[in-house]
Amino acid sequence: SPLHRGFKRAFDLVVGSILFILLLPFLALIALWVKLDSPGPVLFRQKRTGQGGREFTMFKFRSMHVEAPAYALTPTASDDPRITRAGRILRRLSLDEFPQLVNVLRGEMSLVGPRPEMPFITERYTPQQRERLRVKPGLTGLWQISADRRLSIHENLDYDLYYIEHQSMLLDLVILIRTAYSVVRGVGAW
Repeated sequence: SPLHRGFKRAFDLVVGSILFILLLPFLALIALWVKLDSPGPVLFRQKRTGQGGREFTMFKFRSMHVEAPAYALTPTASDDPRITRAGRILRRLSLDEFPQLVNVLRGEMSLVGPRPEMPFITERYTPQQRERLRVKPGLTGLWQISADRRLSIHENLDYDLYYIEHQSMLLDLVILIRTAYSVVRGVGAW
């Protein structure tokens, strides 16, 4: 409903701003670590497909070497040679995702929702998979806290469809709390 969307956007702005301000010193340290670990930019920018099929530029801390192809499939193991030394830890703890708070504040993403996919994948979506594009993509989602995290995003349609049909602020809070717990434990990032 419009009321839910408005409340969710307000929640994203307030919580996203607080998190960004609180994490700023930590984010600066991560940026310095990425810069010192391997040559190249601190941030990785990549086109992703958002709500309604609109493309946007998603930000992450760079966790792979600069010569790695930007639009290849995501690594599935920590020993992938494309990943930098710092990137192994950043990815394991999901710290590489923190710059997406900027995407949340800009309104391209939400704190909670289906993860955004690359355009070359969403171009091949079936009508059922396109249902993911009905809502804003999220920094985290139901799939991220599930035991099926080892599978690709597009192979976990059931989690996204369940979230879209049952979304509520309470469900968002549960997902955010479980995500924080998973990040602290360092599980589920691969």
